[in-house]
Amino acid sequence: MLLAASLLLGGFAHAQAIEPMPFKDHAQELRFQHLTHQLRCPMCQNETLADSNAPIARDLRNQIFRMMQQGRSDEEIKQYLVARYSEFVLYDPPLKPGTWLLWFGPLLILCGGTGVVLAAIRRRNRGDGAAEAPTDNGDDW
Repeated sequence: MLLAASLLLGGFAHAQAIEPMPFKDHAQELRFQHLTHQLRCPMCQNETLADSNAPIARDLRNQIFRMMQQGRSDEEIKQYLVARYSEFVLYDPPLKPGTWLLWFGPLLILCGGTGVVLAAIRRRNRGDGAAEAPTDNGDDW
């Protein structure tokens, strides 16, 4: 009973955290959802603005909604947020020299790890061949 009550209250609290907005039509609502899923919460770091319950995420969703009501395009809204929070706010940052490590770093780490494993296997194979041929130097008791 207590578990059911806590789940019910938890769901109610989550529903209260992300408030509905008065969109003009369904297309505008879909545009808003798409845009907020492309942007990262500056506080949560691994959540989109659409999913975050942080106060700053709520403020940014309201700011995006106001900018949409003013007739700004998605690109203008993104530029505004990038100017304010840097490219960190974008979930898919553009490919440029400053973000090469972000885009290709995981691949480099994977290749480096593969190289280390292959080198260890080669060393082990070379070591096994020498261990199979015992040397008899006559010092046996």
